[in-house]
Amino acid sequence: MLTLRGQHLINGQWAGQPDSDFHSLNPATNAPLPWQFADGTETDVSQATEAARAAFLEYRLWTPLQRAELLEAMAEAIEALGDTLTDVAQQETALPAARLNGERGRTCGQLRLFATLLRQPKQSQIIDLAQPQRTPLPKPDIRLDHLPLGPVAVFGASNFPLAFSAAGGDTASALAAGCPVVIKGHPAHPATTEMVATALLRAIEQCGAPKGVVNLIQGRSPSLSRALVQDPCIQAVGFTGSFAVGQQLSQLAASRPQPIPFFGELGSVNPQFLLAETLAQNAETLAQQQVQSMMMGQGQFCTSPGVVIAPRGEGLDRYLSALATAVSEQPCGTMLTAGIATAFHQGVAQLAATDGVDELARGQALPGTNQTQACAFVTTAAVALSRPQLLEEIFGPAVLVIETQDDQQRLQLVDALPGQLTATVHGSDQEMQQQAALITAIAHKVGRLIANQMPTGVEVCHAMQHGGPWPAATHSQSTSVGAEAIKRFTRPLAWQNMPQSLLPESLRDDSDAPQLRY
Repeated sequence: MLTLRGQHLINGQWAGQPDSDFHSLNPATNAPLPWQFADGTETDVSQATEAARAAFLEYRLWTPLQRAELLEAMAEAIEALGDTLTDVAQQETALPAARLNGERGRTCGQLRLFATLLRQPKQSQIIDLAQPQRTPLPKPDIRLDHLPLGPVAVFGASNFPLAFSAAGGDTASALAAGCPVVIKGHPAHPATTEMVATALLRAIEQCGAPKGVVNLIQGRSPSLSRALVQDPCIQAVGFTGSFAVGQQLSQLAASRPQPIPFFGELGSVNPQFLLAETLAQNAETLAQQQVQSMMMGQGQFCTSPGVVIAPRGEGLDRYLSALATAVSEQPCGTMLTAGIATAFHQGVAQLAATDGVDELARGQALPGTNQTQACAFVTTAAVALSRPQLLEEIFGPAVLVIETQDDQQRLQLVDALPGQLTATVHGSDQEMQQQAALITAIAHKVGRLIANQMPTGVEVCHAMQHGGPWPAATHSQSTSVGAEAIKRFTRPLAWQNMPQSLLPESLRDDSDAPQLRY
């Protein structure tokens, strides 16, 4: 059996006494796994944030090249964990090995993406050159830089034990920006989190980084999360999770004596808009694609498509028939935690009990308490517009199809939608041109607008935008995935009339960094 410390990582040292009552559970059986973990206290939080604050004084001076080498060493150390990491993560999440191996590839890939960005910046530094002869007043020399904010609190997500957890996108982008992190491990997969933290520590020691540049607190109590967000050493927060928890923590961040930015990604129904001609031509294919997408990860992706908006007619009738058949054939699946399974069952029960909503199909029977069935429901635009709760996320394998009568109802539905991470329009080029007003309206509701592709999955690249208007995210101007995520953890600083010797290297006249001069 794998031996784990079951402790917190604070300032490069393992600390805390494992608690016999704190185990992760195998969600497929609800049985405790054999590892015990320390249940953090507010004192642990304070020590970890102070270690991050002290590390920041040194780490903020590290060059981009040094930070790049650290991120690359972290990726290599995670890969060196081999199949053992996959085996442990499988036990804690019931996710298949192929999914977890793919997620590890994404985790290491985004660490390397930020390393590449540090080595080869894509954006030019902005320099306004002095004009001493300008009248009536001379123009000073002003050069724009960006400084790291300071220690960042990172919350591990339940549905991505690797890519949105200890070494996930928030950690990678914060470290790339020059910010130490204090990670609040998700209690559903503490063994996976400890293994990754061990790899990060190995890279820190190899690169000679400050010991407190990565810290980990394990624990189950909501008080730990509140203490971390309110700690005066913390200067920003990265969060992926439920709307309820994210809203509470966001309010805490805003109500501090010194308010700090809270970058929360809170979920989405990711609506699918089916245009009439394409629906009539491809009804069965579109239904199959819907089911395939909503069943990825048993519907536990933030980009899972939970609402379909389509025009009434023969095409929709065929779509509903194919959707019902496909859903009824789906095997039941294990949710990540008992709490997620319970919330899904409650959400589906409320949907089924709503007047004007008809059940279309359910998947195969449930053998266990943490199992869920695929579910499909149908209603009309009039009903959906009168009951805004129908447009809220049910986290899991469920879809609501909304039948519309005309273009006006579609626009009304767009207006009624809360902010979304994504939306997809399925239609030909000609149809989309004819529906330009609809597409423009959708664009103002989402962070990513997709044509003729399902939304599940997020490409880690320079152009990705993973966020959206509230409540999809707490900051619609930022992304939690892709190279632009680094900007969350920096702030602009203008250097005016500073001597060349005191300027950052990238702002000096003899720098090789790309510069825009005015």
